[in-house]
Amino acid sequence: MTVDSTAARKPRRGGSKRAGAKTAAAAGAPELVQLLTPEGERVEHPDYSIDLTAEELRGLYRDMVLTRRFDAEATTLQRQGELGLWASLLGQEAAQIGSGRATRPDDYVFPTYREHGVAWCRGVDPTNLLGMFRGVNNGGWDPNENNFHLYTIVIGSQALHATGYAMGITKDGADSAVIAYFGDGASSQGDVAEAFTFAAVYNAPVVFFCQNNQWAISEPTEKQTRVPLYQRAQGYGFPGVRVDGNDVLACLAVTKAALDRARTGQGPMLIEAFTYRMGAHTTSDDPTRYRRDEERELWEAKDPIARLRAYLEREGHADEAFFAALETESDELAKHVRDRVRTMPDPDDMAIFDNIYADGHALVDEERAQFAAYQASFAEESH
Repeated sequence: MTVDSTAARKPRRGGSKRAGAKTAAAAGAPELVQLLTPEGERVEHPDYSIDLTAEELRGLYRDMVLTRRFDAEATTLQRQGELGLWASLLGQEAAQIGSGRATRPDDYVFPTYREHGVAWCRGVDPTNLLGMFRGVNNGGWDPNENNFHLYTIVIGSQALHATGYAMGITKDGADSAVIAYFGDGASSQGDVAEAFTFAAVYNAPVVFFCQNNQWAISEPTEKQTRVPLYQRAQGYGFPGVRVDGNDVLACLAVTKAALDRARTGQGPMLIEAFTYRMGAHTTSDDPTRYRRDEERELWEAKDPIARLRAYLEREGHADEAFFAALETESDELAKHVRDRVRTMPDPDDMAIFDNIYADGHALVDEERAQFAAYQASFAEESH
């Protein structure tokens, strides 16, 4: 269901088969945009549609499979002591790949710390994501090379950054758009509320993409909000929509429409991708302490990769040779990630004093000298 504000109401297109709507409506739950059912059956939606070639469909499947394999490898590396921490995206591949593939090269992306699939879509080397989690850098890529901002650990602050950037785009007269990612937990942050206010008032070309994975660490969504998250947009004066976050086709179609809308001066939009965090919040978390196995099993039946594979096989868009080749490519990616992580050079110990002041500072110089002397003392003791 699309909730439109009176300031930006979108007319419905008639004549389309409204498949998949009856399930949510019958249960009394908010309807969500769905184009591919959990069983892998293609359905239509009156407001959103997508027409992809077999090659494009295989491309989306490849993106999700390789992203999941990279994510699994990173989790394993953390368990082996190669990374200090890792935030897994397991179960959220469709939300990230669908929305990521909807962006244009000139759009700008502001992620949290879990958007590994979006980074893949933007052309960021996946191994560059791991440097920060290994502790060898503060973010291993130049944001302006791929229009993909550095990961943001502070919860919700990137929504403000994205809104400010979008306001700047308007002043520059560009026709690009901005997309800001955050989770259901971040939707409770004041920074997100302020971003919504500024984006609405200034009609900023920004899409707010909320991945509602049901849990803000150990806090369930029902303890964070009295209404579905997408309906919050109505109070700020712009439209909101809930999409099946495990349906890569729906995520692609809805995000593309929202970005096109932003580029044409129609202002912000909130997308709530209704999905599920299959793993832990991070590798320091134990989800068995606060949620049931039955809940996870329910969502396993809605797996985003399995449903797209079922559709590809049913329609004859992919054969066993394709899946076998992709498995080989997946193994090669995993090996590449392992090798790169284990050979990452340690940072220069003195680099922490660089780039603090543009013209230098006497106190920093003094601290640098003290630290250098401290480091040198270890070498002296070894002799």
